[in-house]
Amino acid sequence: MSRRQLVRGLATGSVVAFAAGCAENTALGRSQLMLVSEEQIAQLSAQAWQQSLQRERISRDPQLNARVERVGARVTRASGLNYPWEYVVFDSDQENAWVLPGGKVAFYRGILETMENDDQIATVMGHEAAHLAGRHAAERASQQQAAGIGLGLASVALDAGDVENTAQWAAILGAGVTFGVILPYSRRHELEADRLGVEYMARAGYDPRQALRFWESKAAQSAGRNATPEFASTHPSDATRIAALRQYLAEQNYI
Repeated sequence: MSRRQLVRGLATGSVVAFAAGCAENTALGRSQLMLVSEEQIAQLSAQAWQQSLQRERISRDPQLNARVERVGARVTRASGLNYPWEYVVFDSDQENAWVLPGGKVAFYRGILETMENDDQIATVMGHEAAHLAGRHAAERASQQQAAGIGLGLASVALDAGDVENTAQWAAILGAGVTFGVILPYSRRHELEADRLGVEYMARAGYDPRQALRFWESKAAQSAGRNATPEFASTHPSDATRIAALRQYLAEQNYI
């Protein structure tokens, strides 16, 4: 078999595998590439959760913990996602929150101290729950796996041809995949989580207008800082996020 035939055969097999790995996500209303199983993601998430609990200092503030659990329970119940939800507040100034597949949610004291009311906690809780409904972690892992396969094929193809500076072209292709596929999808995930999260918080009885107020407040706090250009970031710019959220709230008659 010639190298050209080998490349063609590998490419054909990859297309078939990718097509078989597509799944419809009703929460998002679109199909997703899913090459990573739920079992794999669940195992990795369980390990990461335990590592975080051991590494971070857990808050001993009973009122803060109870507040997060109360809001979290309302929002996740409204989401309809059937997970054994766990919530933790880390005693850190860091302004962050995250979720792991399986319903593991972490808030940092720093971000809670910036929130004006429970509606804004519900904003972030809805956003994190929406990442799970969107299966964003599994989709991102699948995209990275697919990108690795694609770059491997490209490398074989370059080696099989008469292309000069093969290593340089491979590096260019790798950057193209990162900036042209993986990062734009990460930003898409964030905007999807914003929209779906608003629906969850509204169903739970919280004010969806507070989602806009929260993100505008975060944007004001970060004004003047040297931000990563949007094309190189996993998150949309503040302006993009706020404009998209404002438009969605108007479309849903929330504002």
